Amino acid sequence: MQHFNTIIIGGGQAGLATSYHLQQHQIEHIIFEQAEQAGSAWRSQRWDSFTLLTPNWTLQMPKADYQGDDPDGFLPRAEIVTYFENYIKKFNLPIRFGMRVTSVEPLANGYQVVTDQETFTAEHVVIATGLFQTPKAPSFAAKLSVKITQIHSSEYRNPSMLPDGAVLVVGSAQSGCQITEELHESGRKVYLCIGSAGRAPRRYRGRDVFYWLKQAGFFDRTVDKLPSPKAKFSGNPHLSGKDGGHTINLHQLARDGVQLLGRVTGGENNTITLASDLHESLAKVDKFEADVVKIVDDFIAKNGIEAPIESLPDLRDGYAVEEIRQLDLSSAGINTVIWAHGYGYDFSLVKLPVTDGDGYPIQQRGVTNYPGLYFVGMPWLHQYKSGLLVGVGDDAAFIASHIAAN
Repeated sequence: MQHFNTIIIGGGQAGLATSYHLQQHQIEHIIFEQAEQAGSAWRSQRWDSFTLLTPNWTLQMPKADYQGDDPDGFLPRAEIVTYFENYIKKFNLPIRFGMRVTSVEPLANGYQVVTDQETFTAEHVVIATGLFQTPKAPSFAAKLSVKITQIHSSEYRNPSMLPDGAVLVVGSAQSGCQITEELHESGRKVYLCIGSAGRAPRRYRGRDVFYWLKQAGFFDRTVDKLPSPKAKFSGNPHLSGKDGGHTINLHQLARDGVQLLGRVTGGENNTITLASDLHESLAKVDKFEADVVKIVDDFIAKNGIEAPIESLPDLRDGYAVEEIRQLDLSSAGINTVIWAHGYGYDFSLVKLPVTDGDGYPIQQRGVTNYPGLYFVGMPWLHQYKSGLLVGVGDDAAFIASHIAAN
């Protein structure tokens, strides 16, 4: 049975960043990645026109900051995949693809890691599988008519792949809004069930909003400052990096002909039932943007920065949309439903009680109560940026240092 000092489970950005820092400490380790290639999620779970939502300068993997000539642009999907392929090659990271881990079990001195091929032992195990593991669809999806094509947003590639007719998109965070916009621009009639994921302006006061938010410390906020533990599961704000980047505004979508709807509560055959919360959700979306603007304005004023004054469009079209409680898919001409309300996660492969009531790991900056067991790469693991390219390296460095000291 082969033994390693450390086994990293997951070869995405968090696993690779942790591997880099373990190398700096000269700690023997290996990464197990169940996919067959680097950048698997970017390669196989994104649509054709996908780009980064954050500017290229946020590509800040350890010792691999973006070096191109368009720091304020947005890398397309293929170039993101290449970035990770090159990262592995540049640092000669020890990764084994096609290795699915089925269990992590405690031993007297370390852990047994069982894969679909072999069994290994290690003194330390780092779980770097993230929260976006399994595409989610509601249980009632199985009750909808078999004539309705149903896919998850991770399976969507482009409008031409879908049957003719209107499309219902369920979910208005980053994926749902971008897919809705693309479908609408292709000439499709689109119905969009919205939630409370916020809106962020793409640019504000002369800079990309992410520039201002980073300078203001928005990404450095720690998990203990959240209003409740469940707040860490809130959807990310919608905006786009396509065609140079732009704001996505639900009110503008309504003005352009997208039919906004409340949250889906159930469905059977050709009928979808809806909550009467459309206007309430729109108010939360609008408030998020107002809060972002205030953060930026306050930061600029406090630091005496010269920046152009700007007022964002105050659109209200969504509030004029009548709330409905039922949608007949057949009457609306809807032949496709795209579920764009996130992913599920499951850490039951770890044969220890390491999660809370929400299934989220119990840890302090990735360090669990079980010696040698760590988590890395999840939103709000320690800070807002813990799950982002701009911040995952910080947590990876912390975990690697902890392993080196133990």
